[in-house]
Amino acid sequence: MIVRILTEGQLEVPDDTIEELNALDTKVLETCQAKDPEAFRTALDTLLARVREVGTPIPLDRLVESDFVLPMADSTLEEVEAMMSEEGLIPG
Repeated sequence: MIVRILTEGQLEVPDDTIEELNALDTKVLETCQAKDPEAFRTALDTLLARVREVGTPIPLDRLVESDFVLPMADSTLEEVEAMMSEEGLIPG
């Protein structure tokens, strides 16, 4: 699975981590819905850190379609909320 983190680039993430990433994404969604900026910041930072940890960077000169896009690390709660679907940031 290919994930893009805005302003950082793309990473190839193992398919077997999607359940864990979905759980972290749910936390981001819940903190947005609760309008809790401190919890949101922690949840987003945790999600992005885990994607970076399990993902393998894709070289910048290789063009690959992303399966989903995550916000940049310094995104605000409102910016992330605007990016979300009913499922959160990560589909399915």
